[in-house]
Amino acid sequence: MSLVTADGVTRRFGSFTAVDDVSMTVGEGEIVGLLGANGAGKTTLIKMILGLTAPTSGRIRLFGAAPSRATRTRLGYVAQGLGLYATLTVAENLAFVTAAYGRKSPPALTGALADAGDRLVGDIGLGLQRQLAFTAALAHRPALLVLDEPTSGVDALARARLWDVIHDEAERGVGVLVTTHYMQEAQQCDRLVLMSRGAAVGAGTEADIVADTTAVEVRTADWTAAFDALHRAGLAVTLAGRHVRVADTDPAAVDAALRAAGVPADVRQVPATLEEKMTRICRIDL
Repeated sequence: MSLVTADGVTRRFGSFTAVDDVSMTVGEGEIVGLLGANGAGKTTLIKMILGLTAPTSGRIRLFGAAPSRATRTRLGYVAQGLGLYATLTVAENLAFVTAAYGRKSPPALTGALADAGDRLVGDIGLGLQRQLAFTAALAHRPALLVLDEPTSGVDALARARLWDVIHDEAERGVGVLVTTHYMQEAQQCDRLVLMSRGAAVGAGTEADIVADTTAVEVRTADWTAAFDALHRAGLAVTLAGRHVRVADTDPAAVDAALRAAGVPADVRQVPATLEEKMTRICRIDL
């Protein structure tokens, strides 16, 4: 069953098109990742799914109906700004959100959140704030989670713990729509939708996304010189360990740039990674 369906959705603000003819779905127990550079249209699409912004054209269905206050009671939402009140305590924030969803009592705080229950949210760290936002979003047992960069700004261990929560919810049948800039997190999604300049430019599994993109791997004793030479040549160069890689580029162009710089190297074409695919898209956005 599709919990979210976007069918040819477009949103314009005057002459600017923020989302351009995007279609996507989120099913039960499925984690769908929404990827793209800043300004690609991800948050605007999420706001249309939530019913906070109306599409200029196209159609959104949330649990089979137009987004409304009634359909929103079945979802949990973690916004980029978390949606917490800095001048309320941890416990008061959770009680407020729980009451807003019509529940009589909030769930019990556990672990570090329990220890911080009487502290103002403005006085606790970002990691605890993220945990609280997740706890609040899950307090009413939603059927759908919508997470807009939910782990931004927290350390790797805290990100891993929050993703454990995401997987636990998906295993019990909750659909998840999540935006992230971390490729390790994107690889944990069942499906991906890549956005660029408001349009969906790729969709499917990680293998589907990178299938039409290759990279050039450069092996050399002087990897720093190779990296500098390719960077000066204007190529989208990255590092994987000490191997220099260039996404979606003709190997002959890479070899020519290295020869011109006097850097001896072995150059070969290899399958691209998801990160390299995103690097290519972000360069197009610029």
